[in-house]
Amino acid sequence: MTALTLAKPDDIDNILPLIAAFHTEAGIAQDDAGRRASVQPLLDGSPHGAIYIAGPVRAPIGYAAISFGWSLEFGGLDGILDEIYIRPGVRKRGIGTEILSALPKALAGAGLRALHLEVARDDLAARTFYERRHFTPRERFMLMSRVF
Repeated sequence: MTALTLAKPDDIDNILPLIAAFHTEAGIAQDDAGRRASVQPLLDGSPHGAIYIAGPVRAPIGYAAISFGWSLEFGGLDGILDEIYIRPGVRKRGIGTEILSALPKALAGAGLRALHLEVARDDLAARTFYERRHFTPRERFMLMSRVF
């Protein structure tokens, strides 16, 4: 089983390259300074989110970033799986499944009532993967954003 460890401040230099790789792969335009500024508060213990490292902390093979919120509909603390990334060389080995099995268990122990994620409507492979891990589409709803 792949180890899943809550990232700490000392882990930043080990996970920033993974985050940069994900951003490149996903077409997210953010420079290194912006990434560091968005990651550091989570590693310092911000109550707004957390980053989990997959694999050995000194040589991680992936990560999952969760942002926390509050939902009246779901009865309390909820989270958004903001990013999940696994190095291309170790994909298709069940690591994503392990992460998505371990995260809800760990987060439910902290009071999380629901975990959400965003997936492209036309990415059937990703949708199928997430549905097999008990994420269900909310067809009546769509995520909308206003960027400041």
